[in-house]
Amino acid sequence: MSEIAESPYQATRRLLTGHFHETSGYRAVRRRGVGDWLLVHTTGGRGRFGYAGGELIVEAGDWVLLRPGTPHDYGVEAELERWELVWAHFQPRADWAEWLDWPAVADGLMRLRIEDEGLAAQFVAVHGLLNSSHARREAMAFNALEALLLGCDAFNQRGDRPGDERIRRAVEFIEDRLAEKLFIDDVAEAVGLSPSRLAHLFREETGTTVQGHIEARRMQMAADLLRRTSFPVKQVAASAGFESQFYFSQRFKRWMGVSPLQFRREGE
Repeated sequence: MSEIAESPYQATRRLLTGHFHETSGYRAVRRRGVGDWLLVHTTGGRGRFGYAGGELIVEAGDWVLLRPGTPHDYGVEAELERWELVWAHFQPRADWAEWLDWPAVADGLMRLRIEDEGLAAQFVAVHGLLNSSHARREAMAFNALEALLLGCDAFNQRGDRPGDERIRRAVEFIEDRLAEKLFIDDVAEAVGLSPSRLAHLFREETGTTVQGHIEARRMQMAADLLRRTSFPVKQVAASAGFESQFYFSQRFKRWMGVSPLQFRREGE
């Protein structure tokens, strides 16, 4: 059997949504995953999410969340051959981390079972807002997504689990120093952990590495500056903790799919 081809994908700058009605043959495969989060709610039929060692079958009422970097292998479930889904690729705000701590099926693949018509309608509304004619449609849709994730969190039995205070402090330490040189040793020392212990706990609590979190936040900061200011790219790079404008532009394009200047032009 020939190898399944990689599904095309362009990095999400902040939010991208869809409402699909798929039939037999639909499948998306991205072996390295993508650089943003993916939320999928099944509203009808059945879908499948493959992972190392098995697969997750989803039906109406199932909500699935994929962390950045998690391999994608999802599509229509073979027996029913029909899958209706609403989905969103998004770059979360830093304070959403606790709401995205869902029960794991496999590494980076999480699911909640929520049979709530109101939440389902909210997700459709997020998609509707983003594709509306409102002048501030992206901001409105992003705020609606935030409310949706808070609604999902109310159904998450792990949502009230106290997080590790040291990781909370590490996130705050990073947030206050995004424009500075940051090494894991500095963060570890600030919260009283060894670098190896911090790395383990940080991944366990947030689902990403310390360095991955730092770069994600820097990219979000840079994107906000490009949207809201007329700063030269060199100044944006420095404000986001990059000494080299060239290296910043390389990393930004990898995350966002376009160069910093093109990103700014598209937001005008």
